[in-house]
Amino acid sequence: MDKRNPVKGKVVFITGASSGIGKACAEQFAQLGAHVVITARRLDRLNTIAAELSSKYGIKCTPLELDARDNAQVESIFKKLAADKVEVDILINNAGLALSTDKLQDGNPSNWDTMIDTNVKGLLYVTRAVLPSMIKRNSGHIINIGSISGHDCYASGNVYCATKHAVRAISKSLRLDLFGTAIRVSEIDPGAVETEFSEVRWNDKDKAKMLYEGFEPLVADDIADTVVYCATRPPHVNVAEIIVFPQAQASIAQIYRGEAAKDPFGVTK
Repeated sequence: MDKRNPVKGKVVFITGASSGIGKACAEQFAQLGAHVVITARRLDRLNTIAAELSSKYGIKCTPLELDARDNAQVESIFKKLAADKVEVDILINNAGLALSTDKLQDGNPSNWDTMIDTNVKGLLYVTRAVLPSMIKRNSGHIINIGSISGHDCYASGNVYCATKHAVRAISKSLRLDLFGTAIRVSEIDPGAVETEFSEVRWNDKDKAKMLYEGFEPLVADDIADTVVYCATRPPHVNVAEIIVFPQAQASIAQIYRGEAAKDPFGVTK
């Protein structure tokens, strides 16, 4: 292992890599010489990203269509990787979403199912699939992208906050389950990050844009940089948890937008 670049040549598996934080992680690890396996539902985007990263950095980038909510598909992907003798060194559980900001009494159960299936069950399925190989080799790093919403709650955040509290509980429990191994588990919990996240949540570009007005939010590269930091620490160092805010944010529902400004939604990621 190159101590100056410990991820060079490593296999990095990223879920939700077709945009936002996942895409930014793929680029930053590719820049460091990792073999990047990028997964998401939008294969067309993945193919474009893979071609760009391979050409730009001279690395291997493998695009795989994957809906993390489908355990059979997850298992099939990892069987294929095993057959190709590809063993994952770093797993980045990034796939996640929020849908709407309804009060619980007005909520759409279909939205609840999608959030729980993606944010919680998808993370569990992929983690379960990667662990046997890591345990056998007594080596690996699992990095879960959580949220400040896993530390607190906000109005109309009900089910989304619950899923991110679950990610935090799973991350902490996984460290206990892997006690005595050399496998590391980290969790990155962002505050307000401007990506497609809010646009997906409301299916409204203008509304999403309003959320980030009046202050400078985090961007995907900020979180990817934090992920790379965790992954490049010496093997005896495990960064268990990092909360990352934009400077203007003080808590889950406090974002400074100027003296006269008001948060139009009271919602952060």
